[in-house]
Amino acid sequence: MVAAETRPGEGTRGLIMEQLAVAPRTAKDLAEIFDIQESAARGHLERLEERGLVRPTFSREGVGRPRKRYRLTEAGQELFPRKYEVLLDSIIDQVVAREGEGYISALFAGAARQIARKIVSEVPKRAGRAERAQALAAALNQLGFRASVEMSPAGELTIVRNNCIFRHSALSHAYLLCEVFDRHLTEELLGQSGLDVDLKDSITRGGMHCTHLVQLR
Repeated sequence: MVAAETRPGEGTRGLIMEQLAVAPRTAKDLAEIFDIQESAARGHLERLEERGLVRPTFSREGVGRPRKRYRLTEAGQELFPRKYEVLLDSIIDQVVAREGEGYISALFAGAARQIARKIVSEVPKRAGRAERAQALAAALNQLGFRASVEMSPAGELTIVRNNCIFRHSALSHAYLLCEVFDRHLTEELLGQSGLDVDLKDSITRGGMHCTHLVQLR
């Protein structure tokens, strides 16, 4: 969770981040822009640096000590609004119109397995079901799903996701995201193909969570 004072445009630190998005600034520059003490501006920059959102750079300008300017880090830049889903939705519609639903389904299946293989490479090759289940939960949380995974004695997994990172696109392309992508991602992460993955509840259907039941062989 990002603190309100470090969201771009909110609070003094958020406003400072907006200034740094335009150009690197010194503490003195920011003090003049916001009509505050230079020591206060420096304090805000230090807090932002501790959070990994800004970093100092030094440049020599004429005679004297190099000037210390702050710029946004990649993490700081990522706090600004993104609209990836708008582009994704448009691309999906274009591909379906040109190549058909079978083609786009194959693309999503391949993408899910590619993402999963990168994560699975960190799981021990001889990992059992319990280890793979935990790896599945960790992988989903790494992607931002806020997931929990439970396994019954009968070998059934219950996967509960409290956040949908594809919510916008899933609302208009539920089959691709909630069925094709999720099933292939789960199969690859668990190391089993042809699993019975049943979507019991979904955020896109108005539910509070996305709940998948997976029958393991």
